[in-house]
Amino acid sequence: MRHEEVLDALGAEIANGVLAPGTVLRSEELQERFGASRTVAREVVRVLETMQLTSSKRRVGVIVREQAEWNHYDPRLIRWQLDGLARPAALATLNELRSAIEPCAARYAALRATPEERGRLGALGERLARTARARDLSAFLGFDIAFHDLLLTASRNPMFGQLSEVVAEVLTGRTGHGLMPPEPQPEAVALHVEVAAAVAAGEPDRAERAMRDIVVQARDEIAALVAEGGPEVE
Repeated sequence: MRHEEVLDALGAEIANGVLAPGTVLRSEELQERFGASRTVAREVVRVLETMQLTSSKRRVGVIVREQAEWNHYDPRLIRWQLDGLARPAALATLNELRSAIEPCAARYAALRATPEERGRLGALGERLARTARARDLSAFLGFDIAFHDLLLTASRNPMFGQLSEVVAEVLTGRTGHGLMPPEPQPEAVALHVEVAAAVAAGEPDRAERAMRDIVVQARDEIAALVAEGGPEVE
């Protein structure tokens, strides 16, 4: 198997609790299980260690670390969790993160965005509205990711900006796993347009309030779909 395939398979098992903390992984066993070369097995282990999912101990092997020690901001870890049994807990945690960060980012974007950024945000809001009416979820997702990325960047807080990939994984996971309505809700689209208008007008309170409403609505949509017996975890 190729490096990416082995990494995804092994990483998903760790992320979703199939391989519990304390489990020992040995290079020879990984090679045999996945039909991978020694080089591939070593590279996979190296990546897992950089993600803080595992650590190596001499004469023992590679050990799965406790969940509290993982790098929970790594987009690959988020993707593995959203693809598996950890999805409900991951969605709840990620929504709490968004609730804490994005309204604040919208406030600072209203204060700090450049004129060019304010214009781009407004244009993205218009594209979201257009693709929502067309029920083109794929195009809508692309514009939605770009909208949130620009908002986080325009806050001029580099720590907010680095959460862009995290938010992108959440938005992608919602669409990919059927946790979006067949047509984006008009209220949600209108709130994105409202955020863009507030940022353009330099109104931080208004921008923060509208972004908070977006995150709350996303939380409620996911909860409703799950309660209705949404898509099964594969």
